[in-house]
Amino acid sequence: MESDYKEKLLTFYQSNRRMPTYTEMMKLFGFKSKNAVARVVTKLLAAGIVAKDKLGKLIPSDSFNEVPMLGFVTAGFPAPGELLTDTMNIESYLMPKKASTYLFEVTGDSMIEAHIADGDIVIAERNTTAKDGEIVIAQIDGEFTMKYLRSKNNKQWLEPANKKYKPLYPEYELSIVAIVRGVMRKY
Repeated sequence: MESDYKEKLLTFYQSNRRMPTYTEMMKLFGFKSKNAVARVVTKLLAAGIVAKDKLGKLIPSDSFNEVPMLGFVTAGFPAPGELLTDTMNIESYLMPKKASTYLFEVTGDSMIEAHIADGDIVIAERNTTAKDGEIVIAQIDGEFTMKYLRSKNNKQWLEPANKKYKPLYPEYELSIVAIVRGVMRKY
């Protein structure tokens, strides 16, 4: 039953970017009293699904955004599956440094061979330095783009992941803005 309440709270939180009040929870859960809500909140606090801040307001706990991780799936020949009963917080997995993380919607196909397509969302971590071979968001001669960073003999340039495009060599300046850490795609 806790999972039903958690799901309703999560849906509310995702829509409103805040936790509901006790009055709003009465409506969400279909209760007629705040006492019933208080009992559910006590159970959710004990289960570690929610927490309270310094002022006593209800806030999401670290496990609030966790999603069940059921196991492995083979992308090759069919094989027996193994069922796990673990969870994963997608937000902390994709954005370990949330304060310096940005999302960008991709336009264009210059990174298609890196499996980054038009319409994808890339997760990028602000950084002014990168290693050779990392995918970066960079400013080259005043314009922004996403490409592989290439370095050799103290020279840097940007290389697309699509044979239709040529590498970009800076005429004046090349500066790294962020390093791409992940990509999201909805089907």
